[in-house]
Amino acid sequence: MEQAGARLEAIAQRTESGQSREAAVRVDAILQQVQHQGDAALMELTERFDGVRPDPLQVPREQLEAAWNATPGDLQEALKLAHRRIVDFHQRQKPADLAVTGVHGERLGRRWRPVERAGLYVPGGRASYPSTVLMNAVPAKVAGVQRLVMVTPPGPDGRVNQTVLAAAHLAGVEEIYRVGGAQAIAALAYGTETIPRVDVISGPGNLYVTLAKKAVYGRVAIDSLAGPSEVLVIADHTAVADHVAADLLAQAEHDPLAAAILLTTSAELARAMPAAIAAQLEGHPRATITRQALNDWGLIVLCPDLSTAARLSDRFAPEHLELQVERPEPLADSIQNAGAIFLGAWTPEAVGDYLAGPNHTLPTSGTARFAGALSVETFLRHTSLIQFNRQALEATGQAVTTLADSEGLHSHAESVRRRLD
Repeated sequence: MEQAGARLEAIAQRTESGQSREAAVRVDAILQQVQHQGDAALMELTERFDGVRPDPLQVPREQLEAAWNATPGDLQEALKLAHRRIVDFHQRQKPADLAVTGVHGERLGRRWRPVERAGLYVPGGRASYPSTVLMNAVPAKVAGVQRLVMVTPPGPDGRVNQTVLAAAHLAGVEEIYRVGGAQAIAALAYGTETIPRVDVISGPGNLYVTLAKKAVYGRVAIDSLAGPSEVLVIADHTAVADHVAADLLAQAEHDPLAAAILLTTSAELARAMPAAIAAQLEGHPRATITRQALNDWGLIVLCPDLSTAARLSDRFAPEHLELQVERPEPLADSIQNAGAIFLGAWTPEAVGDYLAGPNHTLPTSGTARFAGALSVETFLRHTSLIQFNRQALEATGQAVTTLADSEGLHSHAESVRRRLD
């Protein structure tokens, strides 16, 4: 199993390359250009990279309602169902303020407040993602953010995808700009003549978007550094080969860097997988991308038992973990590192992508060891509240002055002594 573990670690680190270092240099130049030239840089860079000049930058608000009205009824209903379920789940995440009265009558607390402005990045390029609009806008809205600013690359015709605009209208996003890539992140971080500077940037993107978010972190908060999508399936003898193959392909079709991994205790399932995948790839509309991802970052491992599979999974810390096993609950309890766990044969990862309720923006590339999903808290910040009375200061002041003196901070100690004297 050590060979399998080493391969999993190599897959997790698949974006750490010389290409990333070269891209970081280009990103730095883009950030500086936007910081110094503002809207003019956005126009020039979008024309250079996307082939269109986004003048004006902002999508007229009336186009959002028009996009919704032009959306087919079945798609409207699907979007409304997804929105309703995502809102319901995220409303349950809102943290409560904390208030404590100490033994001497001192009052201590923590209060939560939303950030004033949030920037939402919605990818374009190979595909358009209305689901990403909902998954980013809903937690920000539930948190109480007053101003949501969405950026997304224009299509070849200079327009934003109609369904993306429809989803934005449904989610209550009114301010949308036709700009993507590192230049969009720069605009959100620094502000331009047209696009306001925000406090938090959320949303996945390509390598350049991720490197830009990394570069501006500290000036603004970010949700995470999203890497290529990944799924790890743990399956036993009860798993259906066609279902497992479909779920692996559902990740591989995202991107040539997407990872699709199967850890199974069933030799029969492992043998059946290549043929099941090949059959579903026939006539697949994204076959080229999917095959490249599977060839480069696909993996099937035959494990002696589910405990071994769980340990290998924790070593990889997958973004999405499917448990297609006879008894998924106890296996899920043994898992330590995963962005989201999908339990049982009737829970394909796709339900989490669209409408289960929990957020689909998840930690990738092994970061589930220390990070979690995008949430309402991403758009909140908490402030500590401290109120001492004389009794509390008299009871604790000697300890404060002792500690301050031990650190050589004279005035710290004096600020207490002078009150007590």
